[in-house]
Amino acid sequence: MATSGTTQTRTTPPVLNATQMERYARQLILEEVGIRGQARLLRAKVLAIGAGGLGSPVALYLAAAGVGTIGIVDGDRVDLSNLHRQILHTTQAVGQDKTVSAQRTLAGVNPEVTVVPYQTVLTSANALDIIREYDVVVNGSDNFPTRYLVNDACVLLGKPLVDASILKWEAQATTFLPGRGCYRCLFPTPPPPGAVPSCAEGGILGALCGFAGARQALEVLKIVLGVGETLANKLLIFDALEGETRVVRWSRSPECPICGDHPTIHELIDYEQFCGMPAHDRSAAAVGPIPEITPEEAQALLANGAVQLIDVREPWEYEDAHIPGCRLIPMAEVPSRLREIDADNPAIIYCRSGGRSGKIVTMLRSAGYGKAVNLRGGILAWSNARLPTE
Repeated sequence: MATSGTTQTRTTPPVLNATQMERYARQLILEEVGIRGQARLLRAKVLAIGAGGLGSPVALYLAAAGVGTIGIVDGDRVDLSNLHRQILHTTQAVGQDKTVSAQRTLAGVNPEVTVVPYQTVLTSANALDIIREYDVVVNGSDNFPTRYLVNDACVLLGKPLVDASILKWEAQATTFLPGRGCYRCLFPTPPPPGAVPSCAEGGILGALCGFAGARQALEVLKIVLGVGETLANKLLIFDALEGETRVVRWSRSPECPICGDHPTIHELIDYEQFCGMPAHDRSAAAVGPIPEITPEEAQALLANGAVQLIDVREPWEYEDAHIPGCRLIPMAEVPSRLREIDADNPAIIYCRSGGRSGKIVTMLRSAGYGKAVNLRGGILAWSNARLPTE
């Protein structure tokens, strides 16, 4: 029985608080976002594979947009050579775990966002447990074993995957939605080992990472908001040098071994074995430091004689410029031409910047060539030291 003539009303808290209304004011104006859309972003959980060139702009833009939870998987530490493109990290973060550096940077961008760090390498043993907690996955890895691993895990878990790749002056991006095809439909088999250089071998511009990563972030936001057309079944290819963009349409393959009509893959496999190559992000840690010498040290050894100088680049690179007295044995031919390298004498191995030659030194040492060393920085460092080339 009522004891007062006053009617009490229950107050309902607003969807967004005052700070959120101000922070996201410019995107709230968009009809496709609004209050409800922003609330969806705040509830969303997105996983970024990698905190490098692609993962950096992805994480920054998602945090700024108010994506509530951002997971970041990366097992590396910040290196000085990362900083020209990996804009999550600063000079002060060199030597720190990338996930720690990323968490600190994102907290400065938007303290309301929860960042979940996974300072580890994604493997077949942990991928399903990590990925299943998220709504959307963004691939920022730079090696094929991880690409196929992430794809297969997302297919098995029914998760949308936003993918991109960058090399030299070209960027590619696409989106894989459950039931509409996957990475294996587009690329059924990985390229032969050594056929596609890594960024460390081929080079990359930081601004191109920003372009591709921002496109990935845009795809994620459209998926979470449920608006617009994504890059599903479309491969965007951007040639930054020519300033040209084209789109190649692709479709789900009924014969795909994991998302096709009769799948044969029902669990995660050994992806390094499948691709015939190690995941680049953990190969260095597995073999330990690669023996290296500076250009000045190499010049002194060459002046004294009794040392081999092996160029493992391609013939066209050799013709462009090479160090006098070297022997050209392209990287792919080294295993079949080992007899041309004397295991009893020191051997200096070089390429353009030291990436390919470092792998060859590792291979040679495991094959019994204990005096093989890498030319640190390759012919670029040699030329920078003003040493002679032909």
